[in-house]
This record gives sequence, C-alpha cells and structure tokens, in this order.
Amino acid sequence: MKDLFTPYELQDLKLKNRVVMPPMCQYSVTDKDGIATDWHYNHYVSRAVGGTGLIIMEMTDVEPDGRITDYDLGIWSDDHIPALARIVKACHAYGAKVGVQIAHAGRKAEDAPLPVAPSAIPFSAEYKTPRELTTEEVKAMVQKFQAGVERAVQAGFDVIELHGAHGYLIHQFHSPLTNKRTDEYGKDLTLFGREVIQAAKKVMPEGMPLIMRISAQEYVEGGYGLRESLEIGRAYKEAGADIFHVSAGGEGAIAAEGKPGTHAAYQVPLARAFKQELNVPVIAVGRLDEAVLANAVIGNDEADLVAVGRGMLRNPYWTLEAGVQLGKDAGLPKQYEQGFPRSRR
Repeated sequence: MKDLFTPYELQDLKLKNRVVMPPMCQYSVTDKDGIATDWHYNHYVSRAVGGTGLIIMEMTDVEPDGRITDYDLGIWSDDHIPALARIVKACHAYGAKVGVQIAHAGRKAEDAPLPVAPSAIPFSAEYKTPRELTTEEVKAMVQKFQAGVERAVQAGFDVIELHGAHGYLIHQFHSPLTNKRTDEYGKDLTLFGREVIQAAKKVMPEGMPLIMRISAQEYVEGGYGLRESLEIGRAYKEAGADIFHVSAGGEGAIAAEGKPGTHAAYQVPLARAFKQELNVPVIAVGRLDEAVLANAVIGNDEADLVAVGRGMLRNPYWTLEAGVQLGKDAGLPKQYEQGFPRSRR
C-alpha cells in the first residue's frame, strides 16, 4: 500500500518519497540581477538535508520585467545558470531531486515600469495598468519561455514546472477574466499555454517530465470553476504536460464563496478531480502540514505527491519528523540521529 515514503517514478524522474517542497518566492536577490544568492543555496540545500524528495525552486522569470519584484530569481540570461547549477548539485548530494518553476508575472509584475499582459486590465486599483502584448510579442514570449527552460536543463534540473496558476501570465491568458483579446490568442484561451508547453518539450531531454501548475478554481465573481479548469487541463495534457500541480485562486482578492484556505486540505478535492478526470499524476497542495494528513492523501490515492509549503518554511526537517511520526525510514542523516532518538533506520 502506498504512503508518503513510497518511492515514486515517472519517466526518468525517480523520487525517494512523495514529499514535495513547492515553489515559494524568497524575494532575496539583493543585487536585483536575478542571480541566486547564498540565501537561496542554504534555503534549498537545508530542505534536501531534511529529507525532501522533490524540491521545486521558486518562481524564476523569463525576462526582467516578468518578475513580481526586482528581488526575484531570473532565467533570462546564461549568467543565471552557474548559481542555479550549484544549488542543484548540492541538493543531489543529499538525495533530493530538484525542479524549477519557470514563469512570467504579467500584469502582476509590481516593479516593471510598464507591465505586459494579454489585455490592458489591471489586477487591482493598487497595480499599474498593463500594456496589451501584440500578437508578435506573444509569439516572442513563447520563445522566451523556451529559452528559460533550455537554461534550466543546462543547470541540471530534474524536472521543469511552468507556472500557469495564481494570476500570472499563463493563467492570465487562459482566464476569460483577463483575456479579452480578439486575435488567435483570444479566440483560443489555451493557445499561449499550449504553445509554451510544446516549446518547452522541444528543449527538454526525452524522459524529463513537465509539470503544469494550475489554479483549478478562481474564487472571484465571474471566474472559472473546476469544470472549466478541467477542460483547460485537458488541452494542456494533450500539448504535453505530464503532471499537474493543482492550486487555486490568484486572479483577484479571495471572495467569501467557498472560504478557500481556511481549513486543512482545502484544495485536495481539486487535485483528486484532476487525477480522476484527466488520468494524470497530480501534486496536491494547501494546508497539508500535518504528517498524518499528508500521508492519508497518498494512501487514499487522492494525489501522487504532496506539497508541504508553510510547514517546510517553519521546519526544513519536516520530512525527517514526518518519518518519526509515521514510523517510516525517512533517510535520517547519521549526524542527526541523537536529535531523533525514536527514529527507525
């Protein structure tokens, strides 16, 4: 029977357990050049020492004005590759596999002088009104994503995640709230996302899975729900997405409807629906910080992998402690045995 510590395999990706550290922006590039710092190195490598099976590095952007803030990571230049490769190599030394989330913030790029988006609709009154991308610029943006993925492959990442959730650029294209275009990218809301997936796959090694992160429900008036997101997901699966990292929200202030985010495992039903309806592997996320709960999500076959976000921010050794709680071998480093006297090896 599967549990949190059952190894997982998909194509060439082989994980020692089902625990995922999801992307969480650190806003720590002090020189504003997009290059990973010692903070990023220590942050990610400590989670590898702590037993995490898959670490997905934070939102890493394909152009300078595609960052949420100027303190975010970038992958628009070959100059970004060495620092990322150093982190990946160190994480591998402790048995973790590493992915990276390739993205563009679109209209939510707070520090861009003039953000760009599918349509000239601001996120809120506090945000700048973006400039609508021309059709030619949209096609060029697909190439920027491809170049970013190619650099990530050169840096040695084991898996690539495209950020199609939380109100960022790919999400903005497939949401009817934010895409009011009249060209081909408005007539088919999934076209941009599908083209990015296809472009990414062209430069990824055979056997390297592609993760698509998606908001399965928007939680805003007039926003799409699960039925619509499943159709979006179906189109992305056909384009080449191998795994879905299922989240929610991001295209507006969270409304009261459904009270999202107020209870444990609130997004698991969304992940389960993607798994069952699309017959794809899924990563579940959203208040899954308790080991018994995370284990149940795997044991009940609601998801293939479980992402632990805030819990892992609080405790880099979350996975090791989960092993103790569940009576499982979490690969405890011998140097830490005295701190886990009841653990099993």
